[in-house]
Amino acid sequence: MKAQYFEQHGDVDALHYGEIDTPEPPPGWALLRVGAASLNYLDVFTLRGMPGIKVPFPMITGGDCAAEIVAINGDGAGFAPGRRVLVNPAFIDDKTGHFEMLGETRPGALADHVTARIEQLIPIPDSVSDAEAACLPVAYGTAYRMLVTRGRIKAGETILILGASGGVGTACVLLAKMFGLRVIAAAGSEDKCRRLLDLGADEVYDYSDEPVDAYSRRTTGSLFRGGGFDVVVNFTGGETWAQSLRAVKRGGRLLTCGATAGYDPKTDLRFIFTAEMDIRGSTGFTSEDIAACLDLVAEGRLKPVIDRELPLSRAHEGVAMLRDRKVFGKIVVVPDA
Repeated sequence: MKAQYFEQHGDVDALHYGEIDTPEPPPGWALLRVGAASLNYLDVFTLRGMPGIKVPFPMITGGDCAAEIVAINGDGAGFAPGRRVLVNPAFIDDKTGHFEMLGETRPGALADHVTARIEQLIPIPDSVSDAEAACLPVAYGTAYRMLVTRGRIKAGETILILGASGGVGTACVLLAKMFGLRVIAAAGSEDKCRRLLDLGADEVYDYSDEPVDAYSRRTTGSLFRGGGFDVVVNFTGGETWAQSLRAVKRGGRLLTCGATAGYDPKTDLRFIFTAEMDIRGSTGFTSEDIAACLDLVAEGRLKPVIDRELPLSRAHEGVAMLRDRKVFGKIVVVPDA
């Protein structure tokens, strides 16, 4: 089969497009023909290599996968060849603690075929395209879990979303608007801010011009005068983390699901206890979170934001765009004709 793979960690130039062995599904697994995959920052991290995570070489990234079942080894549990399915990329064995992530700890979906456990498969409604479905697990599933399942967002609240132009960010904007919140979307350029307004954000803010805490004080006032936001979303960490603590109003919530700009930022405890804020972390998603997003797309209430669609042979271009933060929404990868 054709795949984008790498044989050692590195930058985008370590990726190769070519022939690789088609995987065989073990008992309880299915062989899937990939209809569409989508890229995430996960692909950049896995390519570079992450401390404590060993990957098998040759390695194929790609955590998001909409596909058609080709063959099932064993009991299909109601699934059969020909069925279109979405894969929950994460698998955790509660008894042993064993964790696997498609495209991170085992070969992923940037290929013609991929394997997955039957229990990781989620039916795709007929009204949802492969491209739409492939956008959902890592970005939209994560955003849904962070905002709805864990964050308990409520209509009428005001939410500040940092990094709002990427896959998770645009998902947060769409979901927050759907649930009736006032959305302030933050991005790092004038063009991205304009596109976020077009997406439905009530207000935008270019954080390359002004620190997060300064923007919060200027627009809402100080903490002791009712300033700050009900909900602040920060999944980048890094230098914006301490600033974000100063942008949460008394009794508000700071939500996080990642650390793409740095995992060990400075933290100012004074703002945490003074504001009596909740800091709520969420890690990934469940099949229920992904299925909820699928239902929203099927109902026409949610439309994933797709930056562009690339053939598998050019997937490395999309990974480079992610690395350089030149993406608005999701990049979808489809097999070459």
